[in-house]
Formats: sequence, structure tokens, C-alpha cells
Amino acid sequence: MSDKLVAFVCLHGSAKSLIAAEYLNLRARERGLRLHATTSGPEPDAEVPANVIAGLQGRNIDARRLNPQRVSAEGLADAVHIVSFGCDLAGMAPPAAAIERWDDCPAVSEDFDVAWDFITARVDKVIHRIGESP
Repeated sequence: MSDKLVAFVCLHGSAKSLIAAEYLNLRARERGLRLHATTSGPEPDAEVPANVIAGLQGRNIDARRLNPQRVSAEGLADAVHIVSFGCDLAGMAPPAAAIERWDDCPAVSEDFDVAWDFITARVDKVIHRIGESP
């Protein structure tokens, strides 16, 4: 049995969706869950912003090796769950995937800690809903 894929998508693929994906991957590893997350965006940044790298490092997550990726139908094809932070994914999401929008997420650039708390609380709910079911 392969891991369930959760795809997180934000405009630049380098802040909100990256935080969500890295947090989900960390929690899944810690709990032995068969979940894996990806991050992407329609307008990917050239690199992960310094404040995101620093904020994640403060939580024992190393994002220095990551490069933001462009969202694509192929990249979303195997996702069982997709979370969009303000991005329209019409025509890209597979029909069987559950899609959630977290458009009300606070800006990471304004306050990393506030955004972290918002994102991780919602990711925990996603993990509970899909990660602990067969």
C-alpha cells in the first residue's frame, strides 16, 4: 500500500503550502502514518524566503534544500486531498480528490508564528481525517 498524497498549493509554493507540507510530512513520520505531502504554486518563487527557512528551522524543520515547484495537473494527479491557499485549481485537480480552500490563512510575511499556528492546527485536522483511516 502506497502513501496517501496530500497536495498543498499557494501562490508562490514557498510559504503557506510549504509550511503545511513540511509539517504534515514531519507529523506523519513521527506517527508512522502512510501520508506524504507536496507543495507547489502557480507562480513559484525562485527560492524559499529567508523568514520561512528561519521559522521552520526554529521548529526543527530544515527547508534549505527545497525549491518551490510550479503546480500542474500531473503533480496533483495522485493526490487524495488538495488544500489551496487562495489558488484556483480548476481543471487541474483530479476528480477523486477532496479539495479544501484555506483562503483565510494569515500572511506568513506579516507574522510567521500566527500563520504557523493557523496552518498547523488545520493540518492536524487533515491528518486526523485522512491519515488515521485505512
